[in-house]
Amino acid sequence: MLVGAAALLLGGGGLAAVATTALAGNSHPETGSSAGHQHTVSAFTISCPDVGERLRQVPHSAQLPVSKGLSSLDRQVHDAYHKMMGGSGSAVLGGLKTQRQKTIKMMVSAISKNAKRPGYLLKMSGCTVKPVNEGAGAGGNDSTKTVKEGWYQGQNPNQNGGQQQGQAGGPSPDDFVDINNVQPNADQPPFAAPQGGNATTGTFTTECGRNEEGHFNSDNVIVTPGVSNGAHHTHDYVGNTTTDGNSTDQSLAASDTTCTNGDQSTYYWPVLRKLDGNAEQKPGAAQDANVGSVLTPATVTLTYRGSQAGQVEAMPRFLRIITGDAKAFTNGTKNANASWSCTGFENRQLKDKYPLCPKGSQVVRNFAFQNCWDGRETDSANHRDHMAFSDQNGTCPAGFKAVPQLVERITYDVPQGDSFAVDSFPEQLHKPVTDHGDFINVMPDNLMSKAVNCINNGQKCT
Repeated sequence: MLVGAAALLLGGGGLAAVATTALAGNSHPETGSSAGHQHTVSAFTISCPDVGERLRQVPHSAQLPVSKGLSSLDRQVHDAYHKMMGGSGSAVLGGLKTQRQKTIKMMVSAISKNAKRPGYLLKMSGCTVKPVNEGAGAGGNDSTKTVKEGWYQGQNPNQNGGQQQGQAGGPSPDDFVDINNVQPNADQPPFAAPQGGNATTGTFTTECGRNEEGHFNSDNVIVTPGVSNGAHHTHDYVGNTTTDGNSTDQSLAASDTTCTNGDQSTYYWPVLRKLDGNAEQKPGAAQDANVGSVLTPATVTLTYRGSQAGQVEAMPRFLRIITGDAKAFTNGTKNANASWSCTGFENRQLKDKYPLCPKGSQVVRNFAFQNCWDGRETDSANHRDHMAFSDQNGTCPAGFKAVPQLVERITYDVPQGDSFAVDSFPEQLHKPVTDHGDFINVMPDNLMSKAVNCINNGQKCT
């Protein structure tokens, strides 16, 4: 049912009209299921250069100003996107560029006081309107094609991703696929340990519950330390019980944990929501366009596994790792790294679709974290350069060493139909390709040593 139209397409240097459609109780084209909730269809979103991804050096003195700057940039895009949805027109992009210029200049000035001036950031203020059907990559939108060998075994998997047309607010019915219609594309589940040859075949599993305690916030202590609502979406936490935007290595080391073995590590990811219209008015939720009741996982499995190439070394305490990209829909799929499936169908993995599971089957999210460390730093300016994926043979890049690979498997009981979505920045349209996981290793050294020994000796330990 067509209920309205908004003005917004690139044309003649300005913005022209694009139809915006609302659907109630829509039926999924493959399953015929009715979601029973409203969708609003839009043909555009806002795409801005990712300043955080381009950071190369952030001295300690600049950390808080940079954190505040990154959070401000996200808020500016959030506000501009919603102004565009309201039909504000071409002035939105000009105003957004002016805001971003001011914020980026502040960040550059803060960094320059004690490090080389990153003048290249000043060229990243301009944003564009992105037609949604351009997607997140140039490789088409076929999620059902065969997964490249080793996709889940540690190497960089980010090849040839893509998206279909989405909806304002999201997700779109096109973001879902019936798992029965997906061809098997994975030889073994993402959480399986390496086998054969020189592989270290042991595993170490840490049991930390399902966040029954309700530890949620919209902070991101890795990307925006010292900032409240730095993520602009809600995170689900297990492990360390005190993690928030103001956490430090010292506070994390002094914290209690939900893990049964004394693992104080921080494990977190965006919540999955049931699209039931529940609009909780607080940061990270409805105030940031994330609407619906939070779903508690049915199970959370945290497993560390070995390398296809041989033995692994201990992770340093306070190592920080981000896998996946919360902005992969507009950034492209270079850093995207999450997969979706259904219990009973885990030889069928999806990277840019949500699965529609048959009755009695649970939705499954998987994150296989980077498994190579540079041997020096526990973090880097863009939170990526100090970590890498091995190749399909388990070989790490030059200068990197193999460490235990964290694999997270999270299952959910969800309503039937296209009735759930992961939290996201609003302009990312709740696309499944934007899923991501964050981890801070706070294992006591003796526990990490036990994990490494189990893995290298081929044992299965908890």
